Amino acid sequence: MKKTAITLCLVLVLGGLIIFGLLNNPTNQNSEYLRIHIRANSNSEIDQAVKYQVKDAVVEALIPILSSCQTKQEAEQTLQKNFSLIESVANNVLLKNGFSYKAKARLASEEFPTRSYDGLVLEQGFYDALILDLGTGEGNNWWCVVYPPLCFLKSNPTGQDVVYKSKLVEIIKSFFN
Repeated sequence: MKKTAITLCLVLVLGGLIIFGLLNNPTNQNSEYLRIHIRANSNSEIDQAVKYQVKDAVVEALIPILSSCQTKQEAEQTLQKNFSLIESVANNVLLKNGFSYKAKARLASEEFPTRSYDGLVLEQGFYDALILDLGTGEGNNWWCVVYPPLCFLKSNPTGQDVVYKSKLVEIIKSFFN
């Protein structure tokens, strides 16, 4: 009887831990987000400056091609079909600024720190992402969310007055109107 009670307690505790782990698995939590990660060639001032120029050009190119995507999977497929466009946009910026190295786009799962986007907090964890390496990709980086499109932002030169555009928010607002 004592062994049965101990076994039952262990089963309940282990079962609870397994269920708790499944419910709190960051992989499940992060599975509907698709991020973007642009890595500079190095941490030199010029490589960091061109990274932001590439970011602006790539985000502008992504807006029309991702705007009709209704799911993360659709966004991933659209990005994969447009790797050459993304690389071309980045390479044109690099070439225009006198750089000989090239950009390389790919999809991968990477760890990101906690980040807040207009009240939405994405916890630290692994997320699927469009990775754009500039040259060696060993410098500091810029990241955001491309699906739902939370990083298609505009700001003034001081970096204030950021405006977030989200297809998901637009869909929700249209549902209630």
